[in-house]
Amino acid sequence: MRIGYDAKRAFLNQAGLGNYSRNTLSALQKYFPQHDYILYTPELRTDLFKEYPLFEIKTPESWYSRLFKSYWRNFVISHTLKEQRLDLFHGLSNELPSGIHKTGVPSVVTIHDLIFMNFPLWYKRIDRKIYLEKVKYACAVANKVVAISNHTRDDLIRQLDVSPDRIEVIYQSISERYFFHSVREQMDDVLTKYNLPSRFILTVGTIEPRKNQLSVLKAINQHDLGIPYVIVGKSTAYKQQIVEYINMNRLSDQVYFLHDVPDADLPALYQLALCMVYLSHYEGFGLPVVEAMASGCPVIASSVSCLPEIGADAALYCEPNDEKAIGEMIRKLADDEELQQSLSGRGKQRSQFFHPEYRVNAMMDLYKQVAQYDR
Repeated sequence: MRIGYDAKRAFLNQAGLGNYSRNTLSALQKYFPQHDYILYTPELRTDLFKEYPLFEIKTPESWYSRLFKSYWRNFVISHTLKEQRLDLFHGLSNELPSGIHKTGVPSVVTIHDLIFMNFPLWYKRIDRKIYLEKVKYACAVANKVVAISNHTRDDLIRQLDVSPDRIEVIYQSISERYFFHSVREQMDDVLTKYNLPSRFILTVGTIEPRKNQLSVLKAINQHDLGIPYVIVGKSTAYKQQIVEYINMNRLSDQVYFLHDVPDADLPALYQLALCMVYLSHYEGFGLPVVEAMASGCPVIASSVSCLPEIGADAALYCEPNDEKAIGEMIRKLADDEELQQSLSGRGKQRSQFFHPEYRVNAMMDLYKQVAQYDR
């Protein structure tokens, strides 16, 4: 098959949608190399997606398309799909190019979440309108809609009236790097590189209100746990609220912000951490939860959204705003080595369900169904 992809996020997004795109594409290339994969991207930045030479890349050709990249991605791509003799096109990040329903090329779209509908105040009005139009169009014209969790599937049915028989739940995979344990020397190098203490609590994810890092910090401080807190992720305006709390409570020597951490360093950070605390108010999937579990890092996660679905019995759960319970749970885990080992073992076992080989087999089965491909 010749399969096309809206691959903008694979090249331009470091986390979230970028990780999903890169993990999916790399796994397809590794486990199904007999197919041709054509990646459409408005920009070819190679620092995030090292495997890009294995794919056929399509970027804007005319001066007009290079100048107006969004127009090219949203309106021009669909006119080239027949010329490229595609058997299928997959929108990896919540949208499909306009007009694809007129091309005769079967399509699949992955919908990650409907956060902009569930928490509208977190988004500008114009952004909500654009996101809604794109998601509604993609769900209306795609032959199949991939939801990355049952939670997202339920949102699609309830809020956008997508027919259940058009939705396929295919969980995200994580990079294979998390299934290999770093050697002691590698972990020591990471500690030195980021000037970290040997024992710390970890949170991985964009520093924004939805990820709720401030509640974790408050819980650590209010319970006087004395354990440093490492926050890994892209900074937003929300970081200032955390900094103000740090300054007010004289915690500057106990909190570490790490930005632009290479993917290669993340497994060691998970393996070094006492635990990974992930208390988001809403997630479509929650990739760091699985990354931590695969790395053998005990996980405390939010009891809302899809996180109990993803972590199953391999994590501890807490209401994201209950700072008292959060602190008590961290203290209990910190003091109980047997609980740490139990969660580590269960997490490693649960994470196998999200191994890229397992997940990408499900995706390829869907492709063959949609494209009516005859083996």
